[in-house]
Amino acid sequence: MLCATGLLAGPATAAQRAPAPPPGGGARPLEEVRKEIEGLYRTAERATDEYNAAEEQVQLQQKKIVELARTIDGEQRRLAALKRRAGALASAQYRAGGIPPGAQLALSKDPESFLANADLVRKGQQAVKGVIGQLTQLKTDLEGYAQDASHRWEELEANRKKKDAARKEINDKIDAAKELESRLAAKEKDRLRKLEEDQALLAQQKWLDSGVLKEITGKASEQGKKAISYATSQIGKDYVWGATGPDTFDCSGLTLRAWQAAGRTIPRTSQEQWRQLPRVALKDLRPGDLIIYFSDASHVGMYLGDGAIVHAPRPGRQVTVTGAGTMPILGVVRPDGENSG
Repeated sequence: MLCATGLLAGPATAAQRAPAPPPGGGARPLEEVRKEIEGLYRTAERATDEYNAAEEQVQLQQKKIVELARTIDGEQRRLAALKRRAGALASAQYRAGGIPPGAQLALSKDPESFLANADLVRKGQQAVKGVIGQLTQLKTDLEGYAQDASHRWEELEANRKKKDAARKEINDKIDAAKELESRLAAKEKDRLRKLEEDQALLAQQKWLDSGVLKEITGKASEQGKKAISYATSQIGKDYVWGATGPDTFDCSGLTLRAWQAAGRTIPRTSQEQWRQLPRVALKDLRPGDLIIYFSDASHVGMYLGDGAIVHAPRPGRQVTVTGAGTMPILGVVRPDGENSG
């Protein structure tokens, strides 16, 4: 996911369209440009979550299709073996039962031997029925497997299309944001970066002024310490959307790998992390917990303590430490699930 520190969503434009000048001409206010760039990155951020979710489903469906193919192959081999067995049993039954039982008994010189043979024939008939029953069930199972495989292929193609659409939207919005930034002079770019930092500082200060840290006194679990150690060791590495390391990360890719290093497997996307992981109250926040941001749960950072998080911000930025209150907080989740509330 794309994560712009301390930014609030602004209007998005098409990648091919340059920013419109203000009424009466002249340069646009830099704050207006900042908000537009921010809006583009926020749109790309949401699309990145969609891309990551679709990619995860594609991998899952591909694995399932391979498993189904192996199952179908094995069942087809069983079917062929059962058919051969059924054929052999039917042939044996025909040879033994070609003459009606009454005639066989009348012609038999040894009635006891005939009765013994008749019992074998009866058992043979039961065996044939059993094999036929297995064949019928096996054919039904194969039809079910084939339908399941067909359904998986349809889902696979649908998720591939979602991936492609999300990839296009991400690239379009990032290109548009870069185009806006490229039109700025060097001094304006420095001022733009300063505006972003000032906005983040204001948001963080407002969060701290609320007195929230007075209630937050939790200590990291042993697994939380390991996750923090991994995440902070990635500081300085580039943000790349869809990346899960080891050289580049998006925001949920960083938290995913950090908690894997701590021995916990968590969902791939920030939205699924928010949906599936145990939630805790903000006052119970402790280092190692994940803070989910924005109303659409499109960004995540790992809490370090003392009001700070480590996260992967957005394209053009690196994994860094920033204030936990620099973005709108949706809630907190705890991957190791201890003392959750």
